[in-house]
Amino acid sequence: MIFLKSETEIQLMRESAQLVSRTLAEVARHIEPGVQTAKLDQVAEDYIKENNARPAFKGYGSRSNPFPGSLCISVNEQVVHGIPGKYELQEGDIVSIDCGVEKEGYYGDSAYTFVVGDCDEETMDLLRTTMQSLYLGIDQAVHGNTVGDISNAVQMHCEKKGFGVVRDLVGHGLGKSLHEDPSVPNFGRKGTGKRLRAGMTLAIEPMINLGTWKVKTLKDGWTIVTADGSRSAHYEHDIVVREGNAEILSTFEYIEEITKIRIDEIQLNG
Repeated sequence: MIFLKSETEIQLMRESAQLVSRTLAEVARHIEPGVQTAKLDQVAEDYIKENNARPAFKGYGSRSNPFPGSLCISVNEQVVHGIPGKYELQEGDIVSIDCGVEKEGYYGDSAYTFVVGDCDEETMDLLRTTMQSLYLGIDQAVHGNTVGDISNAVQMHCEKKGFGVVRDLVGHGLGKSLHEDPSVPNFGRKGTGKRLRAGMTLAIEPMINLGTWKVKTLKDGWTIVTADGSRSAHYEHDIVVREGNAEILSTFEYIEEITKIRIDEIQLNG
């Protein structure tokens, strides 16, 4: 069932999305070679709790295998759902950090792929293309369009660059639950899928691979990696479907203030 949100509910979601955005920026202060991913997770959990909210990911899932972290931290070939631990970030790594919070009954959920130090141009092109596809998808999230219009915009932009668009994982609705209807794939045909209506709230999140689109799940039951070991990028925003233009509830501006990098504006040579 799809839930249309009132302006009061959207304001609460905006506050949760902004807290996620600030949390990601707080984590960004600590991203450097040698830092353990568990340290980043602790930074996020402390910050979320200090702001009177709850980490949405911690304990999520089945009773037999609940997710143990407050962040999903996925390095290099890890696509999503990486578990924070003793791994120390290395120069040239890329690391997708996905954060969710629940505050006053409503959820925020956003992700950003960071560069640790410097990395090669091929990887930077992957990151830039993935971020661009996110905003192209958001451009289609308007009243009267369909989910397929979002999906197609992401797919076409990334595949024309030769990147693999993950098919096993999708974006989603969100609100009082972390995952609501409808699902928002990153591939599809224009004019197909659920019709978008003003007041729908979605998490749009391209997951794009340097090589094949195929993925597999590790033995921990959570970490999803590319089938060929190639690198993967992931960006996510929370949005409200509106008439005319979608409204983005989350932001990358806090991150960019810390990193001094705008991935989508980096121009590559050669």
